[in-house]
Amino acid sequence: MASSVKPLCTICHDDGISNSAVTWCTECEVFFCEDCEKHHSKFRQSKNHKTMSAEDYQKLPTFVQEISSQCREHKKKFELYCAFHACPCCVQCITDKHKKCQEMKPLSDIIQQVKSSASVQLFEKDLKDVKENLDTAVKYLKTRISTINTQKTKAVEEIRYMRKSISDYLDKLEQDILDDLESKHSQLKSNMATLLQQMEQRASQVDQMKNQFIKMTQYATELQMYIGLREIEKTTSETSKYIEDLESGDNFSEKNLEVNISSALQSILKDVKSFGDININTTSSSLQIKAGRKDQAQHLVPKVSGIEQIKPSLLTKLTLPEDMKSLEIIACLILPDGKCMILDYNKNLLLLFSNDGIFIRKVVTLTGYPLDACFVRNNTVAVTLGNTFKAVLVDTEKNKVIQTIKLSHGCYGVASDGTTLIISDRGSQYTTVNLSDMSHTILEGMGEVGRVSLYKGNIYGTNCGENKVCCYKSTGEPVWTFQHQDIAWPVGLTLDKNSFVYIASSVNNSIVVVSPDGKACKKLLTDVDGIKGPWAIDINRETGTMIVSSKISENGGKTYYGTACIYKI
Repeated sequence: MASSVKPLCTICHDDGISNSAVTWCTECEVFFCEDCEKHHSKFRQSKNHKTMSAEDYQKLPTFVQEISSQCREHKKKFELYCAFHACPCCVQCITDKHKKCQEMKPLSDIIQQVKSSASVQLFEKDLKDVKENLDTAVKYLKTRISTINTQKTKAVEEIRYMRKSISDYLDKLEQDILDDLESKHSQLKSNMATLLQQMEQRASQVDQMKNQFIKMTQYATELQMYIGLREIEKTTSETSKYIEDLESGDNFSEKNLEVNISSALQSILKDVKSFGDININTTSSSLQIKAGRKDQAQHLVPKVSGIEQIKPSLLTKLTLPEDMKSLEIIACLILPDGKCMILDYNKNLLLLFSNDGIFIRKVVTLTGYPLDACFVRNNTVAVTLGNTFKAVLVDTEKNKVIQTIKLSHGCYGVASDGTTLIISDRGSQYTTVNLSDMSHTILEGMGEVGRVSLYKGNIYGTNCGENKVCCYKSTGEPVWTFQHQDIAWPVGLTLDKNSFVYIASSVNNSIVVVSPDGKACKKLLTDVDGIKGPWAIDINRETGTMIVSSKISENGGKTYYGTACIYKI
């Protein structure tokens, strides 16, 4: 921003006089008052210098005012321009820093008529386009903020509607069972009250007979006594039979009221751990901005290192306890926090290791035949269980299975992108699972693959029997298929952030990388690098670390045990 303080004459100020400046010499780079400007214009050395009014000079942006025509390092005037370094140079600069620079041109030729050049108009257009892009982006983001605010309001309404619906439904169920309780209680109470009334009447008759018997013994004649006893005998006999009949039935059975709460209702307190999930689903932006004039091709085609530049370096190996050296690692993962996890086929174990490869703990022992595993999201790992036609979700913090997914086919390979889970058998059957509502979709049209991977909307898979690597669209439509002599019995696969496909080639003890278009490949690691029988592989795309399962020999190659190696790529 231009200064609002009026500048002082540089010459006068050096003499301790404060005179307001009226001009600025663009070559001497000093301010002049009226008197000093007259002398400056008369000197032979400076009379042809270009000047501008001090008022106009103050209108220049601060960064422009700071641009000097002299080299700050050597205090000499800029005379040349180095095209290689894109900077002006003085004579001394050439000696010190630009001896090998070939593209040196006179500075005067470079800046000649620069204001009237086409570049000014182009840069003006660039500024206009950038400003329009910023305004468009700001407007877009404000719209997006408004949209997510609306989405939040709608989500709150949906949550509260569901809460009210559940409450209303539970209120109805509660009233139904209370009504049923009242009905059964009334019926039971009524039956018992009726029986009680009948027995009280009988008891009253017996009491009356008892009083009559006392009087009869006192005052009756022998004849009256004899006949009267027969009457009493009849009454007591009838009452005894009445009691026996009641007892032989279920009239004296203890009929107790009890309530059995629905097991489904009770399971809510045990099984329902959350009201739902809040997900941030990312889709492609609808924002349209103008492409910049420069480097358009670079913006449209990102620079990606070629396949030859991929060179993994070993970071560490997993350190297995002695009692775990019989493990058969069938899957290995690098979690978002850098920790590692392996899936063992022999003992059905899911094990956790530190970033340095040190064993931490057993996560869970699985029931079934674990064949593959993948990270899903939020401390959750999915594991397939082979011919049980099941896959499970494991909470790696709580160390337990939190959900079982039942399918109509075998469960072999599994992969996830955080929103979708895809599960394959070893044939041509595939199911995608929507993780938000756990709905299933059968994919058709895909060939036979075992292990799978998901990235950027594509499905990748390996066919070990035919030594193929395949790429499909999310709909199952084929994109490319790749075969090469370096790929022998491909099993596990994964992708890096640039969509290069990494394959565990088991038979020839290799890790092979395939280009994103499926047209070229390169061996990254072989048995020379200590890779033997690789089966599983995974990459953390954020950190560029890769984990590979491998066999390590002991006793001079007489015995082998499974481990995993971690690399930086």
